[in-house]
Amino acid sequence: MVGNIQTKLWSADAPPASRALAGADIARGARFGRTLGSNELAKRARLALVAEATLTPKPALVDARSSGAHVDLSLDAMLRSAFALEPFFEEMARLSFGASPELELREALAECGRRAEAAMNNATDGSNAHRGAIWTLGLLISAVAMLGPDTGGVDYAAAAARLASFEDRFAERNVSHGILVERTYGVGGARSEARAGFPHVFFIGLPHLRTRRFSGACETVCRLDALLAIMSSLDDTCLLYRGGPDALHAAKRGAREVILLGGTATETGMTRLLRLDKELLQLGASPGGSADLLAATIFLDSLQALTVEKFASAAEPGF
Repeated sequence: MVGNIQTKLWSADAPPASRALAGADIARGARFGRTLGSNELAKRARLALVAEATLTPKPALVDARSSGAHVDLSLDAMLRSAFALEPFFEEMARLSFGASPELELREALAECGRRAEAAMNNATDGSNAHRGAIWTLGLLISAVAMLGPDTGGVDYAAAAARLASFEDRFAERNVSHGILVERTYGVGGARSEARAGFPHVFFIGLPHLRTRRFSGACETVCRLDALLAIMSSLDDTCLLYRGGPDALHAAKRGAREVILLGGTATETGMTRLLRLDKELLQLGASPGGSADLLAATIFLDSLQALTVEKFASAAEPGF
């Protein structure tokens, strides 16, 4: 899932000074907890999931048009899942305020994540709407709660990567779809992406989203183009599981071509996107991993607006 990006911001064998990063400012994390609150972080995570689900048109993914390649899902189910997960995102934030990225926190988050997955299954009648997003957003919520909303992205990436480096001793040992794909095709999955510090979020998704916004594109175009940028690089295990290498190659090629045509703001770019949608539907595959990383991108992007609002409200009159 990590694709060609090899940057690793924090590894388990990092020097002690680096490993202490997220624990070095507990007071700031506590202030963040009092001023913003775990409920606001959870709300922003839920809104990010809603924004990703309703973004239209997406290639072979659930959106306002259809269920894409997911015969067991619908937009309504995706929204029910997002709302069902909000209390667990809030709990993950509460667990992380004033904490350090160590094994005990990792296992507490994992236990909460398992209960979140059960709530998701209950809300969707057993369909997997957001299993990957629980992992991705859970780690990032924890990192933000530890470090505060005005911390640099590299620090968030490092804290999340540190948490992901620990093995959960209480996890079930069954072979997931992602692990099966990793073994079959020799690619990294969601765990590898996290342990590398979410490079597709910090180095592709966020920069592309903000560059398109700076160019004056509407928010729908900004988010669609950010999704395509992620797809163009990511070894998406969801695509590989459902459609094998043919689906992955079609998705990467199609996404790159849309970007080269000027993105979804252009008529030719949108035409190519819709053709990619048909190609992936014929293969019965969708870029679910890319969608999870887009939701993470939207979540983190919302924190920039939060920081701007916070500093604006703190400024003296006439500043």
